[in-house]
Amino acid sequence: MLRYFFRRILGIIPILFLVSILIFLFVHMIPGDPARLVAGEDATIEDVEIVRKELGLDKPMHEQYVHYMKNLLQGDLGTSLKTKRPVMEELGMRFMPTFWLTVWSMVWAVIVGLIIGVVSATKRNKWQDYVGMFGAVSGISLPSFWLGLMLIQLFAVTLGWFPTGGLDSWKSYILPSITLGSGVAAVIARFARSSLMDVLNEDYIRTGRSKGLAENKVVWGHALRNALIPVVTMTGLQFGFLLGGSVVIETVFSWPGLGKLLIDSVAYRDYPIIQAEMLLFALEFILINLIVDLLYGVLNPQIRYE
Repeated sequence: MLRYFFRRILGIIPILFLVSILIFLFVHMIPGDPARLVAGEDATIEDVEIVRKELGLDKPMHEQYVHYMKNLLQGDLGTSLKTKRPVMEELGMRFMPTFWLTVWSMVWAVIVGLIIGVVSATKRNKWQDYVGMFGAVSGISLPSFWLGLMLIQLFAVTLGWFPTGGLDSWKSYILPSITLGSGVAAVIARFARSSLMDVLNEDYIRTGRSKGLAENKVVWGHALRNALIPVVTMTGLQFGFLLGGSVVIETVFSWPGLGKLLIDSVAYRDYPIIQAEMLLFALEFILINLIVDLLYGVLNPQIRYE
């Protein structure tokens, strides 16, 4: 397992190198001229050319990439074209709000999703199953931005229980975390139900029941652990998506996170911010997938990596 871990860590290097090339090319394909935005609307063509030269945008693409990689290897992500602050500082300010929003969204989504999935699997084709799957399908089908707007209208505007947006106190997490986690909870519920139904038909489950074990112990203590492997995979992927910054939700709730920063940076053609965020998202996905793979061995000791 330890050798597998170090091999995966070393394998991250070429993946990130390839990702950095794709990100660099993608960012420079965004329509618009950042030099014009930095220089201002009233700037002359000569002023724009001076700014373009200062930013290094007048150089060939490969030279810009080499310069970017040299700085990246030294831990320098560049300077924001909009705020003139270091990119590392900008990401540091926005990362924790997105991180904690993602954590709280995943916590309730996993708990609710597992409960619905287990109840639906154990009460198959009964009213509990129908209600649970109806809720799961609804959670997947409802557009997140619409759900967010409805929650704002009801609980923030009409009832006044929570703020409409921003990050002022713990109450600010409630509505966006519910909105962000609803789709995840629905996906987890469906995966948990399907996986648990397969496990409940295994021989060792029938053996446990024949020995007189309580049904709750059979389901929660034996069956659920093996049924969690596909659920953990999906949960890890969903966590990566959310941690990457839910652009829509953060925009709806004016959340000061990575998703909102990405939207603002694209609008301003802030290349350093966009490149750093996308590279950060890629690294997060790679590390989360690694953690998920290692969790397989914890959930099922028979799984080993040679």
